[in-house]
Amino acid sequence: MKWHVNFSKLLGVCSLGLAMLFASAATQALPVTGLYSEHMAVANESDAERSRAFREALHAVILRVTGEPQWLDHPTIIAAVENAQSYVEAIGYSSEFIAVPAEVAARAAQSTDVTGTAETTGTTEATEITQMPGAAVEPTVATPEPDANQAEVSAPLIPTTREQRYIDVDFSSALIDELLTTANIPIWDSNRPSVLVWMALQDETGNRSLMTADINNDIIELIQEFADRRGLPVLFPVLDFEDRRSLNEDLVWTLNDEAIRKASNRYGADSILTGRLHFTASGELVGLWQFLFQDEADVFDGFSTDLREYLHGPLARVTSQLASYFAIVPESATREMVQLRVDGVGSLQEYSSLLSYVNGLGLVESVSPAQLDGERLELRLGLVGDAQQLFELIALDRDLLPIEGVASDASDVLHYRWTR
Repeated sequence: MKWHVNFSKLLGVCSLGLAMLFASAATQALPVTGLYSEHMAVANESDAERSRAFREALHAVILRVTGEPQWLDHPTIIAAVENAQSYVEAIGYSSEFIAVPAEVAARAAQSTDVTGTAETTGTTEATEITQMPGAAVEPTVATPEPDANQAEVSAPLIPTTREQRYIDVDFSSALIDELLTTANIPIWDSNRPSVLVWMALQDETGNRSLMTADINNDIIELIQEFADRRGLPVLFPVLDFEDRRSLNEDLVWTLNDEAIRKASNRYGADSILTGRLHFTASGELVGLWQFLFQDEADVFDGFSTDLREYLHGPLARVTSQLASYFAIVPESATREMVQLRVDGVGSLQEYSSLLSYVNGLGLVESVSPAQLDGERLELRLGLVGDAQQLFELIALDRDLLPIEGVASDASDVLHYRWTR
């Protein structure tokens, strides 16, 4: 098999966090890029290590594309993961110098204390040095004094960084989609609903505060870590004067549905995840979560002794809920033809942008212009699904806004205005 190496590949999912750290008022659904790519650490560039990386990368991609971990246990997926190289389209290697963990450096220092001192009896011996793999450290050789009985050995340097190799794996989206379709597994389109996250925190003394980027960066990083790995568009409130006037820590702590919805309106998010977290004196993390989606509220408990687990559990729950709502199996889906009527298409550029947008919708299988009348364009769409699913998918964006109160001459016509 011939590998096409792409060293400049940038993973969209990894950069997703930077783009979404703070939400803007105009944001709703966000297209997720890099669904079929994975960036992961490797020990070396050997065939065995590359094969291992392919398997783990495909495992991660299947989880991201389907949105639900249950499909990883499907026999077809298990077999595909064992033959992961068959789905690879391109790979690339890169390096990065990362900090050596303090405990590892400490062990290296202790080892050096034992092995790094050479006794001399009139001859010169090289000092043995323990160092991290890939770290650039020049050994220090003890030079004996004229009096061999008083040899002085200088301490070797302990590395603080080491080189880490990474592999970027791009899988064929066509082959992955074919695999999932054959196994009758739903595929979650890249146009995904955004999740706005509010959190109220309470310490062991009872003091409460809202989660902020400057104070609670560890929490935000863990949430973003999950979002990057699972392709979930996560938004955080800016917590400016307007936010704090509408919503304080006590309202978030009590999961006040009405106040949270009102404060969230400015962000235009498709769903809202609100959590409260109590750091107990014994080190336990106890709280409650509320997920608002489609005018329904799902409330559930939270408990753990590990912060990552406490945060990732609810995020995994809502991700599966959203995936089960929006993901479809192309082969088993209903096929339907609908007419899309769009006003506000006043230029060739807008016409081109609209066609590009519609063709990019996951449910749309075919597009054919039906009529152009001034600034109104009518398109005939072939769907892998039905008109209601298309309506809900379009509702995730603000490029097309529905026109209400206008009588339609056909029941299967969806009427919108192009706003991009």
